[in-house]
Amino acid sequence: MTDAFALPAPSLRFELPNGMSIAADAYGDPSDQPVLFLHGGGQTRHAWGNSAQLLAEHGFYTICMDHRGHGESSWARLGEYRVYHFAEDLQQVIAQLGQKPILVGASLGGIASLLAETEQEESVAKAVILVDVTPRLETDGVDRIIGFMTEGTSGFDSLEEVADSIAAYLPHRKRPKDLSGLAKNLRRKEDGRYYWHWDPNMLKTWEPGRYTEENDRKLKERLQDVRSIDIPMLLIRGRQSDLVSKETAAEFLEMVPHAEYVDLADAHHMVAGDRNDAFTDSVKEFLLRHFAPSFRTLEAD
Repeated sequence: MTDAFALPAPSLRFELPNGMSIAADAYGDPSDQPVLFLHGGGQTRHAWGNSAQLLAEHGFYTICMDHRGHGESSWARLGEYRVYHFAEDLQQVIAQLGQKPILVGASLGGIASLLAETEQEESVAKAVILVDVTPRLETDGVDRIIGFMTEGTSGFDSLEEVADSIAAYLPHRKRPKDLSGLAKNLRRKEDGRYYWHWDPNMLKTWEPGRYTEENDRKLKERLQDVRSIDIPMLLIRGRQSDLVSKETAAEFLEMVPHAEYVDLADAHHMVAGDRNDAFTDSVKEFLLRHFAPSFRTLEAD
């Protein structure tokens, strides 16, 4: 079954050795320092608002990619959607960039960033910015996300129904009057219904009992390796987040004492969507302090 309408084509394609084709949009000069944006589970590369475009104006080459199983990227035919699959994709994308990027990862994207960084002896990135994610997430918040995603697998009759579903899940956000922007995260099939633009088979990976205790132990061990990360790091937490509590944020900062921390008021788990301007300012300040583009240094001189 084909989609009844198509979204704008991505400006980049990364064809990976593992067979995945990763869609991405890029902004700025490719010779500048790359900043790679990695969205959360169930989102697409459009989740970052105008953050990537604004940072490109400050001398960075910004790339927003769709994870496998999301948006315009390949969907895994055999249901390979464990966290290490996303980390593998990330490592293979990085290998094609020509220089180490700065990683900005939200939720699933942040976990994939941590795994990609800790699985290699040499750092794959120049810095990692975690957006409301740490090695330990609050179970209730994770369950709420999975519940929202599961409820939407049967599709929606209209964009108004989609907006109603989002409003129930994110009651703190103002319901938009113009619903056309929702199309970036949806696909409309020949049955006339709207579906989220991600592979519903991904949810099978997260079914209760899917992981054994041994798999869970290995994952926790990998995440504990963040103690060895010595590149610049920033954790941006949504103060009203139900996935990253004050306690889990404090735990992470104890594990990585050199990491910087921003606690954004009036933001929940989807920080970039809740407070895009404040989020972008936090990222920009961090990047310009640690990786000021050369043309800005010359201007300062």
